[in-house]
Amino acid sequence: MRALKIAATGMLAQQTRVEVISNNLANMSTTGYNTRRAEFADLHYQQVARAGTINASDGTVLPTGVQLGLGVRPSSVTVQLSQGSLAQTGGDLDLAIEGSGYLEVTLPSGVSGYTRDGALKRSADGQIVTADGFAVAPGITIPSDARSISVNAEGEIYAYFNDRIEPELLGQFTLAHFTNPAGLEAKGSNLFLETTASGPSLVGTPGSDGLGVLRQGYLEDSSVDAVREITELIEAQRGYEMNSKVISAADQMLGATTQIR
Repeated sequence: MRALKIAATGMLAQQTRVEVISNNLANMSTTGYNTRRAEFADLHYQQVARAGTINASDGTVLPTGVQLGLGVRPSSVTVQLSQGSLAQTGGDLDLAIEGSGYLEVTLPSGVSGYTRDGALKRSADGQIVTADGFAVAPGITIPSDARSISVNAEGEIYAYFNDRIEPELLGQFTLAHFTNPAGLEAKGSNLFLETTASGPSLVGTPGSDGLGVLRQGYLEDSSVDAVREITELIEAQRGYEMNSKVISAADQMLGATTQIR
């Protein structure tokens, strides 16, 4: 009986949906995290009687036919790109991106990674790095005798010293954007990698070419809506239960068939 296999695909689909929702809820406090959404597509159909088939000698055709679906499959897990709210922290190296764009970081392999997590740190030699120690492009080093630093909306970073009146320009942060940012590969640790689907990175200065601006002393909150996720979790649970009831009903029908004398 096909109903058993069809319902099984439905249960697997709802299980995938619950896994995506659970990952969203687990990251509701992750800086710069964007909600993921599981998407599904129906499986191929068994054509018992094709629509348009000639049904009589006078040329009458079937208007609809008989097509029996064979279940559902996951088609994609899509990133819902949206701006999270900005939370004030007051940290000198806390940078929120207001608008589109990603900070570029250099991974140990030499490959570029991209992130919206602006909780930056200073390494032992003064270089600006991520929380995992990856250097942030274009590789800016803060002098050890700097009293404080400031970063303007265009990404220019200035250092202030006790023995000088005028600040010193240390460099300027850049932002990268992509034709299809939803096609980036999530690597973990708030990092993304460029893929063929995302297209090549297009690097520019903050505030230009449609890129966002930087806000010093702020971090971007996760865009997860906990209420919506809980609602979808309940819906997925009900969907799983209904598919399990189909399996129970199909099993009872098969049992009744085997008991026929």
